[in-house]
Amino acid sequence: MSDLAEVSNPAPAEADVDSAKRRQIVEGAREIFLSRGFDAASMMDIAKAAGVSKGTLYVYFKDKDELFADIVRGECIMQADGVFEFDHTDHDVEAVLLQHGKAFVRAVAVPSRLSSWRTVIAIAERMPDLGRKVYETGPARGVASLAAYLKAQTEAGILAVDDYEIAAAQFIETCHAGMLKPMLFNFGPPPTQERIDHVVGIAVRTFLAAYRVK
Repeated sequence: MSDLAEVSNPAPAEADVDSAKRRQIVEGAREIFLSRGFDAASMMDIAKAAGVSKGTLYVYFKDKDELFADIVRGECIMQADGVFEFDHTDHDVEAVLLQHGKAFVRAVAVPSRLSSWRTVIAIAERMPDLGRKVYETGPARGVASLAAYLKAQTEAGILAVDDYEIAAAQFIETCHAGMLKPMLFNFGPPPTQERIDHVVGIAVRTFLAAYRVK
């Protein structure tokens, strides 16, 4: 009976193989997209880099638009996961903002991630759905999560915020002030931890000066 069950139920092993193959394709595609850009990349190039046949590639992804969207969306989700997960009962706002602000900058200040962002920006006009999905799973998700935390702290009497979304967006923007854009334009290197600590510290002090209940 056990032998029959093993033969008739190979799903877990097949699922593992399927997942490994998908990761293999995604890594090959990431290499090609980063080295050649979206427009110059072809499905044949991606198949070669991934070590699979072109037919196998199309089993997992219908075209390079879908493949690229999967890569970028995954990076946005990884960026958001953990970085903007708040405990609304933690009222030490200064410590919370310092911790999450530094984690956010470390998550986004990765050259390969910014290369993907550049490609998204370049093709967003003709692929608006991709731009929208990337924004929803990345920046919008982070702002919404922080806004919910700020709302909880305002209701607890710790902060006095009248527009949670704007306040959240302001804080996030000031956390990477002077660090992200130079990288985005290939003007500067990734910031050091010392630089991140310095800039995020200023962002937190500025935020609390504006919104902490006196």
